[in-house]
Amino acid sequence: MLKMFTSPRPELGQAKKNTVLVSHGRPPWYGEDGHRISDSYVIGIAGGSGSGKTHVARQIVKALGSIPSVVILSQDSFYKKHTPEQLVLAHASAFDFDHPDSIDMPLFAECLSQLKSCQQANIPVYSFKTHQREDEGRYLYGATIIITEGIMALQDPGLRELYDLKLFVQCDSDLMLARRLKRDVAERGRTVNGILEQYLRYVKPAYDNFVLPSQRHADIIVPGSNNAVAIDIISTHIRRQLQERSNSFRPKMAMPHLFPSISGKTVQDLNLTVLPQTPQLQGIFTILRSRTTSRQDFIFFVDRLSTVVMEHALRYLPFAPYTVTTPLELPFTGKVMDAKYVCGVSILRSGGALERGFRRVLHDVPMGSLLVQSNDHDGEPLLLHVMLPVCLRDRRTSGDAYVFLLDAQIGTGAAAFMAVRILLDHGVKPEHIIFVTFLVAKGGGISVLRRAFPQIKIVTAGVDDIMEEGWLDGLEEGEGRQVWAMMPGFGQMGDRYYL
Repeated sequence: MLKMFTSPRPELGQAKKNTVLVSHGRPPWYGEDGHRISDSYVIGIAGGSGSGKTHVARQIVKALGSIPSVVILSQDSFYKKHTPEQLVLAHASAFDFDHPDSIDMPLFAECLSQLKSCQQANIPVYSFKTHQREDEGRYLYGATIIITEGIMALQDPGLRELYDLKLFVQCDSDLMLARRLKRDVAERGRTVNGILEQYLRYVKPAYDNFVLPSQRHADIIVPGSNNAVAIDIISTHIRRQLQERSNSFRPKMAMPHLFPSISGKTVQDLNLTVLPQTPQLQGIFTILRSRTTSRQDFIFFVDRLSTVVMEHALRYLPFAPYTVTTPLELPFTGKVMDAKYVCGVSILRSGGALERGFRRVLHDVPMGSLLVQSNDHDGEPLLLHVMLPVCLRDRRTSGDAYVFLLDAQIGTGAAAFMAVRILLDHGVKPEHIIFVTFLVAKGGGISVLRRAFPQIKIVTAGVDDIMEEGWLDGLEEGEGRQVWAMMPGFGQMGDRYYL
C-alpha cells in the first residue's frame, strides 16, 4: 500500500492523533466533461476531551476495509498562534485551550472546504511542547474521506455545513479524566497537578458550556467504549454513500464512439501537435516498435526521442526579448524564457522514460511525480501517490507555473485525464499545461481529453489509429480484467525501459 500523505514530523511533539491514514487509492472524482461530480465525504466527530474521538475515527477506517484514501484531521492543528504573554500562561497551565476562541475556526473551515472540494490544503502544524503553531504547514491532497475530530467539531456553524455525517462520542466523565491524565503525561510532558488544575478550571466548564450542548447537532451518538455496533452501522452507511458517488469512467475514455455525448471529433480537430514525420523520426519509431531491439538500444533511442519531443514542446513556453553583450563587445538581442515557474510532472512509471530528455532540455527545474494505476476489479484509474514540486503545492504560486506533464502514451487517456484534473485542482491554469508524450491512440481517449480540457497543449511524436479491447488473465470476453491496447504500439514502455 502506497502512502499519499506524510505524517507530522515527530520532533514537533504533536499528539499521535494528528496523523494521516491512507488506504487503497482514490478513484475518479470527475466526469468525462472534466468537471467535478462528487466532493470528498466529510465526517465530523465531537465529544469531550478523552472521550475516544480519535479511537472512533480509527475504528471507522478499520471497519471500512478496502476503501479509498482517508485523512483524519484534528481540530488541535488549528489552535491560534500565541503571543509571548499567552505562551507564558500556556506553559504554566493557565491558558484556556478549551474555549472556542482558542481555535482558528475560519482557517479550520477554509482548509476543510478546500479538501472537501478536492483541492489541496496547507494544514497548520501545532506543537504541544512549545504551545505554538509552527511556521511550516503540512500539505494535504487527495482524500476521498475526510474525518475531522475535536471537542468543538460540532460547535461552529461554518464547520457543520461542511459535514456529510455528524457524530458525537458520549463517555463517562471519570473515564474521560483518566484518559486525559494518561495521555497528557505520556505525550505532552505535563504534571498530574497541572493536568488536574487545568481540567477543573477550563476543561470541565468548557464541556458543560460548549461541548455537551453541541450534541444536539449530531446525526448519531456513539458510545465512548463498547461501540462495535455503532461503528458497524456508520461504516455501512459510508460505504453506501461512496457507492452512490462512484463513476464508471475508463470505458467512456477507451471507446468514445460508443458514447454519443462525447464523440464527433477527430484528431485533426483537436489542436493536437504531432511532430513532422521525418525519416529520422520514422527510423526511431521503427527501432522502438521492434520486439528484437536490445534493451541498450531501446533506452538510447527512447532518450533520443524524448529529447526531440521536449525540444518541440518548448515552443509553448513564453519568451521575451533579451539583450546580451557578445565576446566581441557587441549587443545581441535574443530571447529568454519568461515564465515565473517551470516544472515537470511524470506519470509513473512510463512517464519516467521522458525524464532524461526533459532534463537535457530543462536541466534546472523541479520535477514531481504521480502514480496512477488501474483497479484490479474494474480497470478504473486509482490515484495512489502525489509528489508535486513546491511551486504547485501553494495556490499563491501554482497559477504562475507552467507544467510539462510527461507520459509515454495516451491510450484510453484515463491516467492522463486524472493527471490533468490533479493539476487543475492545485490551481494550475489549463493553458499552462503542456502534455508531452511519444504516442497517442486516435481511436482512444484523446478526443475526450481534449474536449474536456481544450486549452491544454498535447505534443506527441506519433499517432496510432487502433485501440483494441482485451481481457487480461482471461480467455474470453468478460473473464479477467478488461484492458485496451494501442496498435501497433510500443508494448509496455515502462517494462521495456526499466526492466
